[in-house]
Amino acid sequence: MLSALLFFCLVGAVAGVIAGLFGIGGGVVIVPALIVALNQQGVEPSVVIHLAIGTSLAIITVTGASSALGHWKQGAVVTALLRKMLPGLMLGAVIGGVIAGQLRAELLERYFGLFMLLLALRMLLARPPAQGRQPAGMPAMLAAGTLIGSFSALFGVGGGVLSVPWLSRNGATLARAIGTSAACGLPIAAVGAATFLITGHGQTNLPAYSTGYLYWPALAGIALFSVPCARLGVRLAHHLSQRLLRRLFALLMLLVGFNLIV
Repeated sequence: MLSALLFFCLVGAVAGVIAGLFGIGGGVVIVPALIVALNQQGVEPSVVIHLAIGTSLAIITVTGASSALGHWKQGAVVTALLRKMLPGLMLGAVIGGVIAGQLRAELLERYFGLFMLLLALRMLLARPPAQGRQPAGMPAMLAAGTLIGSFSALFGVGGGVLSVPWLSRNGATLARAIGTSAACGLPIAAVGAATFLITGHGQTNLPAYSTGYLYWPALAGIALFSVPCARLGVRLAHHLSQRLLRRLFALLMLLVGFNLIV
């Protein structure tokens, strides 16, 4: 357990730095690392991916609160857009958590691997999102929030990869889109983690120190180090080549995603 806790602390540090460097949720690092760690601990394979995703969402709830508060203090959260998207985000988080609970571990791992491949390709090829002028109506906001919440909860990641472009198209500047996206990620992670806790209740093959699909040693170790290291990542972002770093990280995600698929 001591070696596992040290590994979780290391994962938290790396996830925090990457989140600060690239402005993306640490789930893309946390979930694959937890899959490796839980397999090394001899956890039943049929629950490994579910534990990894549920725990990642719980961690994002803790770390995302700090990020969202920081953006809020800077006035970078567009509350009008957040209010419109909130019902869909929460509904989508429940839908994503329930779908994940119904999928076999092998299938969910492959879907997560495909998601990693698509995210890596987007990092390599995408341009900065274009800014729109007028926000969409309530039906479109509800649909977008539900879609973003579902994918985020299904794969245990922050919704920034989807919500930032959407918010930009609805009148937010890039800085405000990022800040509002951080605020959007908080209810997604909280509701998604609660859903995984419920859907994992009663599973007989979970490891010790688990509650549903939440694994508390990983939650404590990763959350403890990810918040201060995210601040370090933000500082490094101003001194290192973002273009080179994004390409290297995208290539790493391609390898991880391909490995999970095959």
